Amino acid sequence: IRDLDAVRRAARGVDAILHHAAVVSVPLSVEDPVGTNEVNVGGTLHVLVAAREERARRVVFASSTAVYGDSPKHPKSETDPFLPLSPYAASKCVGEIYGALFHRSHAVPFVALRYFNVFGPGQDEHSPYAAAIPLLTRALLRGERPVIYGDGTQTRDFVFISDVVAANLRALDNEGAVGGVFNIARGVECDLNALAAALSRIVGTASEPRYAPPRAGDILRSLADTRRAREILGFEARVPLEEGLRLTVEWYRENRMSPPTGEGGEDGNRQGGSR
Repeated sequence: IRDLDAVRRAARGVDAILHHAAVVSVPLSVEDPVGTNEVNVGGTLHVLVAAREERARRVVFASSTAVYGDSPKHPKSETDPFLPLSPYAASKCVGEIYGALFHRSHAVPFVALRYFNVFGPGQDEHSPYAAAIPLLTRALLRGERPVIYGDGTQTRDFVFISDVVAANLRALDNEGAVGGVFNIARGVECDLNALAAALSRIVGTASEPRYAPPRAGDILRSLADTRRAREILGFEARVPLEEGLRLTVEWYRENRMSPPTGEGGEDGNRQGGSR
């Protein structure tokens, strides 16, 4: 994605582009802001240049709830101002700005989807920058105490991966979406303590979480206003949180969980490195 010629070759003859290539970790972006910028900002610019040259009929950009930061307004609406708290969030703001610019100046049909907390089968649970659900699931399935960063009262608006796929397909074909920005979420918030409790019930364990210091750049509350996506895209999330969690746990059980490496407890909670 950092190689413009490679992006041009990949885009040759395409009908549309779903642009999801990115550094997606907030903590990693804090550690490596330059690399994050090269991938997320420079890479997005390359995609837009290639789309303009190929006259693609649509570019759908994976943006993020992170653009809202810790705004005190809830739920978050697409008209709220940018308040990024991390290089990752800032990169998504700039990606949206570039997309709007290419739409206005070069007639690139651009749509930004602001994903809230996407989860589901296939999420990487081994990275030290992994998201909450795969990390909690991994620990519980190993009989370990899951780690929550912060006090667990921070909330997230979780949305299942199949719903996100459906939103992308809507954005590809809906002419009214062009030039727009849309929250992709369930419009329901859940705190991390409740999330851990729900996963414990599904796994069938009584493991209590342990708490670690908050991660840099984490926001405290996240809840989406989903009216615009519903009214213009015709999109509404269909998968309830509990059902999505059950499907996710089942997938990890069958596909990704290695046997426990020890007796669990504190020593078993070290997070593996990136694959």
